[in-house]
Amino acid sequence: MTEMSTVTEAAAPAPKVPTLPDAQTVTEVKHWTDRLFSFRCTRPAALRFRSGEFVMIGLMGDPDPKTGKQKPLLRAYSIASPSWDEELEFYSIKVQDGPLTSKLQHIKVGDEIILRPKPVGTLVHDALLPGKRIWFFATGTGFAPFASLLREPQTYQDYDEVIITHTCREVGELQYGRELIEALKTDELLNEVIGEGFWKKIKYYPTTTREESPKMGRITDLMRSGEAFADLGVAPINPEDDRAMVCGNLAFNLEIKDMLEGYGLEEGANSKPAQYVVEKAFLD
Repeated sequence: MTEMSTVTEAAAPAPKVPTLPDAQTVTEVKHWTDRLFSFRCTRPAALRFRSGEFVMIGLMGDPDPKTGKQKPLLRAYSIASPSWDEELEFYSIKVQDGPLTSKLQHIKVGDEIILRPKPVGTLVHDALLPGKRIWFFATGTGFAPFASLLREPQTYQDYDEVIITHTCREVGELQYGRELIEALKTDELLNEVIGEGFWKKIKYYPTTTREESPKMGRITDLMRSGEAFADLGVAPINPEDDRAMVCGNLAFNLEIKDMLEGYGLEEGANSKPAQYVVEKAFLD
């Protein structure tokens, strides 16, 4: 598949008065490929969350043929924007026959979505013990929580090095993450708040599994062979220095989990911080 150019809608006018329960107004929509899109919406005034958490968002379903009543279609979505952002950002796959995404992919600026303001999740700094290097392992739209954490000042206060791996099938599916990381270099606010050149701590390692790209292969295979560590110029993962967060499809999550434990890392939680965490709510 050839990479599609990004399509961006103009900023929204003044938000409408919400008519849906827990409604928020869409302020921007970007279609990255024929399978991926992102959007921004207004943020509830009372919403407080930690970068890396997720919320339930959705739309009203079709009316029941018998009763005419509608029920909300809700799914867990990682918040891709950082905790300090005035708006909320989400990154989504398009599934043509998906109950929610078949509808959600057609939203436009000014439309309303349902957002339940009760953030939860395991991909938060509080669930990890202090370390020197943080690994973010993502497949597909599993990049979303890391889009939040890469713009979170605490990430750079807590770690000397930030490694983000992103494995997708095709080159175009890497565009969202690549553009976000590139934009950090010229983000005046973050360079001022975190420190000039904070982005130099980041090592970005994108790979593809189908379409030809500079680095082919699954990140798990590249780690087993030692190629990933050699490319990045770092030592293999160890429990003294390394911490990790994982967000991908279920098979990937389980595989990385086994590998991390093979390196000697223990799984953490909000109630018991350790060396790595896995987002169990995400399904690519």
